[in-house]
Formats: sequence, C-alpha cells, structure tokens
Amino acid sequence: MDQAARVTIPLDKSWRLLNHGPTVLVSSASGDRRNVMSAAWSMPLDFSPPKIAIVIDKATLTRELVEASGEFALCIPPRTLAASVVWAGQHSGRDVQGDKFAHAGLRTFPASRIGAPLIEDCLGWLECKVISEPDVQGKYDLFLAEVVSAQADARIFQDGHWQQDAMSPRSIHYIAGGLFFETGEMFDTTPR
Repeated sequence: MDQAARVTIPLDKSWRLLNHGPTVLVSSASGDRRNVMSAAWSMPLDFSPPKIAIVIDKATLTRELVEASGEFALCIPPRTLAASVVWAGQHSGRDVQGDKFAHAGLRTFPASRIGAPLIEDCLGWLECKVISEPDVQGKYDLFLAEVVSAQADARIFQDGHWQQDAMSPRSIHYIAGGLFFETGEMFDTTPR
C-alpha cells in the first residue's frame, strides 16, 4: 500500500482503531535491533490523551526492546496476513537468525514519531510511547502507552469510523489453537 492510501487519524479518534478487539502485530526497536510479535490482548484505555493497554510477556525480545526504547507500534493486520501473525507469535526473535519481519513475510515502512517500524498491508497503525508503571509491568506484564500518532487504510477507515462492505479487508481476532474470527458484517442502530 502506498503512502497515499494511508490517512492520518486524529488522536481523539485513534481509540476506534482498537475498540473492536483485533489481534495486533507489535513492532519494537532499540538501537540496531528490531522485532515483531503477535498480541491478542490489547485495548484502548483513555481518550485524551489517547492511551492503550497491552500485555507483553517478560520472556519476549519485544519486551526487552520496548523497555529499552520506551516505545512500540501496534499494527492491525487483515486476514491476508494471518499466516504471518501466527508465525510471528510462534517464533521468538531471540531464536530467529536475521530479520524476524522478513522471515514472517512482513514488509515495513518508517513510523513518523517512533523508531519502531510499521508493517505494510495492515489496516491501521498506532505509534505508542510507554507510560512507565513498573509495578504493573512487572506484576502483570501490562504496558500502558500514549498513542502519539495514528494512521489507517483510507479505503476502510473514514471520518473516524471503520467503513466496511462485503469486499473490504477486515481485521482478525485470535481465539486460540491457530483459529481466528474475521470481523463480521457491520450494522447501524442509529435512528434515521
């Protein structure tokens, strides 16, 4: 997807990228090291400034890089990246020789506000700066972060909302054992 197909999302609407509970790819970087992992446990946390919460296990290279850099990106993959999401979740960056993004079949592009890369072909991207909460991070592996930049695929996120039809790419939702749901049909309950 080229830059023209991405739209900047106002920060006060960025929570809407995560509100429906998609599985995300978490990218991180520190110095010349970078990594990606899959995460099913992330959510919006606050509106102003926008904040998110995500679980990042102590044993992961992503955790090490996030703690070193104080930042990470959440990338919302569509069904076409499901095999890469599974691969990134099953292989530790500590054990992969070379670039984990490439091994997972993921292409990246530079973020605007953080050092971690963003992942091509995703539906949305949130650039995040960690809010230091050592007790929560240590005890629960839960990271809180402020969203400092957000973008989305302009074809399916417009006017601060997901816009999907039968042919739109959709986010995926991990349910365990290699199984996912794909976001279903959207419907409107607004009185007309």
